[in-house]
Amino acid sequence: MLRHALHRLILAVPVMFGVLLIGFLLMQVVPTDPATVRAGPTATPDVIAAIRADLGLDRPLTVQFGLYLWRLLQGDLGTSIINNVPVVQELGATIVPTLELMFASLFWSIPLGILLGTLAGYWRGSLIDRAIMAFSVAGVSVPVFFLGLVLIWFVGFQWQLLPFTGRGGPLWTMDGIMSLILPAVTLGGVFVGPVARMTRTALLDVLSADHVRTARAKGLTERLVVQRHALRNALVPVVTLIGLQIGFLLGGAVVTETVFSWPGVGRLAVGAILSSDFPMAQGTIIVLSMGFIVINLTVDVLYAALDPRIRGA
Repeated sequence: MLRHALHRLILAVPVMFGVLLIGFLLMQVVPTDPATVRAGPTATPDVIAAIRADLGLDRPLTVQFGLYLWRLLQGDLGTSIINNVPVVQELGATIVPTLELMFASLFWSIPLGILLGTLAGYWRGSLIDRAIMAFSVAGVSVPVFFLGLVLIWFVGFQWQLLPFTGRGGPLWTMDGIMSLILPAVTLGGVFVGPVARMTRTALLDVLSADHVRTARAKGLTERLVVQRHALRNALVPVVTLIGLQIGFLLGGAVVTETVFSWPGVGRLAVGAILSSDFPMAQGTIIVLSMGFIVINLTVDVLYAALDPRIRGA
C-alpha cells in the first residue's frame, strides 16, 4: 500500500509542474499590466517602468518563471498587487472556510447518495427506483448557482429561516453552523445525483456476480446479500466517482462562495481575477490545483484498499 501511494505521489510531481507552468503563462497573456494596476491610473510612464523593474516584469519569461518556482520552493507566493498583503496570509485566512464548506457538503451528500443508490438497486424496477433516478437526473441537471439562488430566495429571503450572506463565525458556534447550511446544501445538492446513479449501477452489476449467487444459495435474505456481500464491492467504482466529483466540487465551491459571499478561496480567486491581482490569482490556482491532486491521490489509495488487485498495477 505504501509503495502504491509513493508511486502515485511521484506521478503527481510533473502534473503539478504543468499546472504551475500553465497558470504562469495564462497570467502573461492577460492584457492587463500588473505594474499599471499597482501604479494607478494617474501614474507616469517612468513610474510604471520602475514598478515593472521592481516586480521583475522586464526580464525574459524563462527567468521570471524560474524565479517564480524558486520563490514557491521557499514558500513565498508573492504579494498582492491590490492591498500589498502577502498572498500566503490571504490564503491562510480563506482556506478554513473553504474546507468547512466542502466537508459539510460531503458530510451529508455522500451518505445520502449511497443510500439512495442502494435503495434504487435493491428495489430495482419499482416506483422507488424510478423516483430516485428522476431525482438524481434533476440534481445533475440543476446548475449550482441556480440552486443557490432558489434557496436564497425562498429559505433565506421569503421564509427567513437561515442566513444567506457571509460566514457567521467559526464552525463550533451556532451562528457558524446556521450560516453554513445553505451553502453546504447548495454545493452538496449537485453531488447526490451522480453518487446515487453510480451506486445503483455498480450494485446491480455486483448482484449478478458468482459470489452473490452463492450467498443467495445459502439461504441469505436479499437484504443481507446486499449489505454483506454486494455493497462493499460496489463501492469501488463509487469511490472513483467521488474522487472525480470532489475535484469538480472545487469548481462548484468557487460559484457557491460567490453566490453566498462565503469568504473562501474560490471567492478570493474570483476577486483576484476581476481586479487583475496576478500574484493572488496564481496563489489561488496553486491551492485549488494542489487540492485536486491530493484528492485524487487519496482516491487512488482508497481504491487500492478496496480492491487489492489495483496495488500491483
